[in-house]
Amino acid sequence: MAILSFPESGEQIKEVHEIRNFLNSNGIFFDQWTCNVVFDAAATTDEILSAYQKDLNPFMEQGGYQTADVISINSLTENYDQIRAKFLAEHTHSEDEIRFFVDGQGLFWFNLENKPVFNLLCEKGDLISVPAGTKHWFDAGEVQPFVKAIRIFIDMSGWVPEYTNAQTEQAFLNFKFPVREV
Repeated sequence: MAILSFPESGEQIKEVHEIRNFLNSNGIFFDQWTCNVVFDAAATTDEILSAYQKDLNPFMEQGGYQTADVISINSLTENYDQIRAKFLAEHTHSEDEIRFFVDGQGLFWFNLENKPVFNLLCEKGDLISVPAGTKHWFDAGEVQPFVKAIRIFIDMSGWVPEYTNAQTEQAFLNFKFPVREV
């Protein structure tokens, strides 16, 4: 269940249809898929991909996507500090960055032209497509990171980050992940 945050104003949007409308009106595709498969820590990429094949295949065919893999980050991930630093720097890609969160959470940050910087907390079931050329960065969290997401590509070389070196992300390093009240 996603949460859209605007750090400079403190505003948050938690209603899915409002989040979808805002993102879609800004060229960012957002959807939520049923995500009721529970994976243990030893789940393989093939097991995760096959569990969502019925959703992935039509999505990939419709968008012309050729391949998918799984990224899994947790507190045992080697060199996590270096990996996090690469994700935290504002960058773009030459193709869309598509993620379907099958477990865990992560924060996508966006720096769109003529808009205040905002972020989207993605959690289990959330699907996001960041359009090619969009300035963004990602945070899996400083402490106890946990992300398990399917990545979808036309060509994996298009996912190589092109850093802006603007350091926009530096102003938001102390932002705390939003929490949904129960």
